[in-house]
Amino acid sequence: MIQSPWIKINERIYSHKELKGSLSQNDLSDFEKSTLDFCQAWLTDQQEFLIQTSGSTGTPKPIVLLRSQIEASARQTIQALKLKASETSLVCLDTKYIAGQMMLVRSIIAGMNIIAVEPSSNPLEKTRGEVIDFVALVPYQLDNIIENMPEKLDQVRCAIIGGAPISHSLKEKIKKTSCILFATYGMTETISHIALQQLNGKNPQDNFEALPTINLRLDDRGCLCIKANYLEKEIITNDVVELVEGRKFKWLGRIDNIINSGGIKVIPEKVELIFEKIFDQFLIRNRFFIFGLKDEKLGSQVTIVIEGSAFKEETQKEILAESSQMLSKYELPKEFIFIQHFKETATGKINRSATIASFK
Repeated sequence: MIQSPWIKINERIYSHKELKGSLSQNDLSDFEKSTLDFCQAWLTDQQEFLIQTSGSTGTPKPIVLLRSQIEASARQTIQALKLKASETSLVCLDTKYIAGQMMLVRSIIAGMNIIAVEPSSNPLEKTRGEVIDFVALVPYQLDNIIENMPEKLDQVRCAIIGGAPISHSLKEKIKKTSCILFATYGMTETISHIALQQLNGKNPQDNFEALPTINLRLDDRGCLCIKANYLEKEIITNDVVELVEGRKFKWLGRIDNIINSGGIKVIPEKVELIFEKIFDQFLIRNRFFIFGLKDEKLGSQVTIVIEGSAFKEETQKEILAESSQMLSKYELPKEFIFIQHFKETATGKINRSATIASFK
């Protein structure tokens, strides 16, 4: 038996000593190669890492992060979630990007054993009786696990959820699991998350709370600005937030998504929350987003863009009637647009502008 800590990539177990040496990469998948390469670089004390941004808010680009910065970020999470040596983490996000790489770093620094599996909609089905203490998931994975293997999620001690907002229906579902779930807020430029929000358990939170070394403020646009002792400079985001008690905040949306309709500013993400609840009532599972289409009179008109085949006219009228009870006339969509398949970024997020461009 290989001495702890170890990493199991798919079905092959490696000790840290093996990972520091020369490894054959014949017949390995891209995930296996990227995971091995990163672990080897970290364990051999590489000092600079070229990290690719995901492209969710613009063109993907490489940035250089220092080992000391990555380690400082990782230690914050280790402390906040009380990760311990000899526990086991599950890495099931793409290790070419920051989310998967930070899972590897946190686990290695904490002295945890690592099970790394190819990213899939239900990564827990690839575990074979191993007890998982810590995992990072995107909402799509979490939803699939709850629908298909809720008992396996109950056996996980804690999980962090990121990459996309968590829907109303998913928040309702996770109330039943004993796994403690945290929503995360962060980006590649902040070296993964800088704030957590506990979603269930005895002490659920209504807002994100910044980790101890993080300082927050709002700029004159109402967007979040982030300082940390391990970041070279203040990060000025395009995220519109409501600051609560200085260290806590509620995420409202992105300023570059705001729709100016007839002189009134509409936050799409706010409207989307209402439609999530309405779609739940109608048992509609289609992905969608709110977008501002150019309009000669209004400048932009609020439009709901839905993935899949068109709903019946009657259903559309019923949805609008329901939403009119909760939205102002400025926020109410003026049109339904149906697109068979949404465009996505490299990490699986909806690419709004590319999706609209494909429709035009």
